[in-house]
Amino acid sequence: MDSIAQLAQQYFLLKMGVGHHQPSIDWALERLRLDQEGDDLDIVMLAAATSREEAAPLIEAILQTHLGISAIDDRFAAGKYIALLRTAYLDGKETIESLDEKFTKLYHKLEYPDWLVMLSRNCEYATDIPEFREPFEQEFEYVATLWAGATSPTDFESKYSRGVSNSHDVKYG
Repeated sequence: MDSIAQLAQQYFLLKMGVGHHQPSIDWALERLRLDQEGDDLDIVMLAAATSREEAAPLIEAILQTHLGISAIDDRFAAGKYIALLRTAYLDGKETIESLDEKFTKLYHKLEYPDWLVMLSRNCEYATDIPEFREPFEQEFEYVATLWAGATSPTDFESKYSRGVSNSHDVKYG
């Protein structure tokens, strides 16, 4: 099915608390418009959904049918999302303040992954302490670049260095 990865990404964002249900409904409407729903009634029902409560279980059922629920890897989706957020930040569509909220939610929902420690911390500090802006941007570039090129969580982890992340800190003295 075309663009099922797009629906999986939207579901991840919804599940992490940083997305909205409407893009998934729009996805289903587009499938109907293009006559790509086949005999999947969950897609038809998703197109008619009006709330997160209606949409979420339908999205999950669609992903289970077409990908298998194990195909949705939260770490990988989070990493790809961070790469997209960096592009949005560089384009001026995201701010340190808006990123801080998103990174905090991801950090907690993903149960505190090591690779997100310095990014989340530096972003939080940069909202109030100007000296942290540069370390935040260095860490953001580092992590986002690794995730952008990663083909799997294992691929990312083989290239990620906590030592490099730790070097992205304010230098006093």
